[in-house]
Amino acid sequence: MSEGDVVAKHVENLHRGLSALGRGEHPIPEALGNYRWTAELILATWQQAETGKPPTNGMEYKVGRSGGGFDRLAFKFLPPERRLPADLEPDLSIPLNRRPEGERIDIALPTYGGGMSFGSVSLNFMVARCMAARQLGTFTSTGEGGFPDALLPYKDQLITQIATGMFGVREETIQAARIVEFKYAQGAKPGLGGHLLSDKVTAEVARMRESVPWASLYSPFPFHSVYSVEDHKKHLDWVRTIHPKALLSVKVSTPTDVDMVAVGSYYAGAHILHLDGGYGGTGAAPEVAKKNIAMPIEPAIGKVHRYLVSEGVREQVTLIASGGIRTAWDVAKAIALGADGCVIGTAEMLAVGCTHCANCERGRGCQVGITTTDPLLSQFIDPDWGARRIRNLYESWKLQWRDILRSLGLRSIRELVGRRDLLLYRDR
Repeated sequence: MSEGDVVAKHVENLHRGLSALGRGEHPIPEALGNYRWTAELILATWQQAETGKPPTNGMEYKVGRSGGGFDRLAFKFLPPERRLPADLEPDLSIPLNRRPEGERIDIALPTYGGGMSFGSVSLNFMVARCMAARQLGTFTSTGEGGFPDALLPYKDQLITQIATGMFGVREETIQAARIVEFKYAQGAKPGLGGHLLSDKVTAEVARMRESVPWASLYSPFPFHSVYSVEDHKKHLDWVRTIHPKALLSVKVSTPTDVDMVAVGSYYAGAHILHLDGGYGGTGAAPEVAKKNIAMPIEPAIGKVHRYLVSEGVREQVTLIASGGIRTAWDVAKAIALGADGCVIGTAEMLAVGCTHCANCERGRGCQVGITTTDPLLSQFIDPDWGARRIRNLYESWKLQWRDILRSLGLRSIRELVGRRDLLLYRDR
């Protein structure tokens, strides 16, 4: 049997098994999932990526069993007779630039893809995400590992990232993207920087990152050139000089003074404030960091939103949330708490077969070809197939968002921003 036949057989068996589980044909494995990403949520995400619609087999697809956060929040829906008609389609688009300078960009849905760098994930998965973003009218991020040539045809849908390690950062990569994001910290491991272990640093990854093959790569914490808002502004001015039309995004984690950080970024010139709470990141992030350091995203959103309102600048900046956003319902709740939209990462991985095994840091650790640099395993993700599944997942989410908005009597997702009065905190 040839290598190609082996790959094809593996993919066929994997997809058949996950599809059968999603249809409820076999008992759900006890070891699958956790309290936040339950087995049902994982399989429901897979099923939505197959059908483009919410599950109809009774499988839970809205909340997990964490006992807190988004899982404790519900909406105060209107009585059926006061809801908007089922044939009305509320507007799901959001603006990414509310400032007078920079390109005017709206995206067709209130989400875009989070940063997953070349080396941390396979190139085929990156291409699939780019294809889906183009089809959906939104963006996806390259992460901090550079800008592979295979992504250039999709540069109008790309956010490129500048992180503390400066891996793959060059003038041409900054100029290629319409949005440039400075990653100062990530909620999954704030204060720890980034890391890519040696067995994922292939010759191609090393070339892109201008490093040595098979040597572990670490992004320090923090940027050692930024210790004040004035330094921060110089960072943004540097990119603005290289690419005057680019929108500038600032990604930060959620310390207790995140509201002060956010307003400082606004005055430094950021178009997008990207808050990254705990519980995000791939399986490569240490569990002790994800569970114990950053503030959960739910309180961070409200804290920043209210402070920007009190400063009179909330309408001049786009507030984006990430870190533990799992479902269409989580996105809607985050917006009601004060965000304009959300960044999605793990759900897109689940759409193409991630089983949440948390072995992402190994070069050959991902049995489905997502978080791998191995040439053979990378073939498990066909870009056209992956793009179709990611698009289907968001088509299902769009149906859910519109149903939520109609049930609240809202004609646009923008009307939901900061509407905490529409949320209930459920008893245990």
